Amino acid sequence: MNRTTFFALLLVLLGTLAKAERPNLVFFLTDDQSTYSLGCYGNKDVKTPHIDQLAADGMIFDNHYDTTAICMASRASIFTGLLEYRTGCNFTHGHLIEKKWKKSYPVLLRDAGYTTAIAGKIGIEITDKPEGKGWLPEDDFDRWGAGPGQTSYDTKKNKSMVKYAEEYPHSTVSYGAFGREFIKDSAKGDKPFCLSISFKAPHKPATPDPQFDEVYKGKTFIKPGNYGREKGEHFSKQSQQGRQYTRFHEWGYADNYDEVMAIYHQQIYAIDVAVGMVRDAIKEAGVEGNTVVIFTSDNGFLCGSHGYGSKVLPYEEASRAPMIVYIPGHENSGKGLRCKALTGNVDFHPTMLELTGLDVPKGIDGRSLVPLYDDPSATTHEQLPLINVWGPKQAHSLSVVTRDWKYVYWPYDEGVFEKTEELYFLREDPGELENAAKNPGHSSALEDMRKRYDEEVKSWKDKAVPYHNYAPFGEWFERE
Repeated sequence: MNRTTFFALLLVLLGTLAKAERPNLVFFLTDDQSTYSLGCYGNKDVKTPHIDQLAADGMIFDNHYDTTAICMASRASIFTGLLEYRTGCNFTHGHLIEKKWKKSYPVLLRDAGYTTAIAGKIGIEITDKPEGKGWLPEDDFDRWGAGPGQTSYDTKKNKSMVKYAEEYPHSTVSYGAFGREFIKDSAKGDKPFCLSISFKAPHKPATPDPQFDEVYKGKTFIKPGNYGREKGEHFSKQSQQGRQYTRFHEWGYADNYDEVMAIYHQQIYAIDVAVGMVRDAIKEAGVEGNTVVIFTSDNGFLCGSHGYGSKVLPYEEASRAPMIVYIPGHENSGKGLRCKALTGNVDFHPTMLELTGLDVPKGIDGRSLVPLYDDPSATTHEQLPLINVWGPKQAHSLSVVTRDWKYVYWPYDEGVFEKTEELYFLREDPGELENAAKNPGHSSALEDMRKRYDEEVKSWKDKAVPYHNYAPFGEWFERE
């Protein structure tokens, strides 16, 4: 063997070893999915076999929150590991600045040698300056199956997905086909890959895939214990001012619950099918032992709890979301373990960087989930903020949540409104049925959570971006 051949083989070997040491990543993100939509979260009324199997193979996280319960802001936080007031990105505020996007997990992984792909509702646009026009970051991915705005459930209307339209006319399952093809192709290469699939489902308007019409036909669903208007009478008047309050009736939760929930769960059933398609492709490509899979949602959904529909609010059904992580070969995989630690949507960015051996940027808000996978009893966050500065000013709120408690502050106090605070003892009252702020027996907890809240306000004032109207909220949320 001559020296040229030897060094060529050596380079191939080193490249193969480098690929083997760095795991592939698959990140599933749904839109508006509550925790009680999954069998692995305890709902016996639903059928989600592939996601439940992912949970059995990996680990379930029971206290996972989206720090802003609306898609655009939440997705910006997922990409960057930063809270909303540090991304400056949300509806009616503005696009994500390019400087921050360049430190997102897809860009950093691609710069580090990963083959990257994204499909579905990316949910954000990039701009070079605060007042600039936004664009989609198509050039920052090796394969593109995403689209602008909300995208469409009609596959043929999604420009980047037209090739799948004939076989998969409904977009949800088409993303499974996209992922399957990308994995098959990428597994033949000499680089690790990162696949992000951002489903539109089960976002309204409800448009289920008709091939699954029989799955929940005629089904009666058990209502949660906090269902109905009478279970939300203790909430602030401010919380009733957004569209989430009127949609309890407008979307049929009040008088057509079973049919509405059948459609909702049918949409999630299609997601489950797509997840199964991708996991089968991972096995068939022979990369199952080196492919990390993460599943979550950009926010939850109220679905009639407390007499509300939609999301946005800091209450559990809207702000808490499902989250599952599977790390193949890890000693804690396949044990059916659940982690009770407090986690947030800002945590995916540092998690993916740590898994792939990259340095996590200093100063971000997220914490890697890897230590929690190593030890499910460990702790990373002591508290997280829950933010809403979208929609009517009356409904703007800032909250702070710990594993056991949640404190909500409503600052709007004009007309019939008064500044309002709410406190919930989540460990004993997960349905948030009692405002413990009015219970003298919880006065010490109230004082502690007020202090934690004040810390979040101070952080806002110190770190908010100086554009897109975020800085003024630092004073707006101050308690008097």
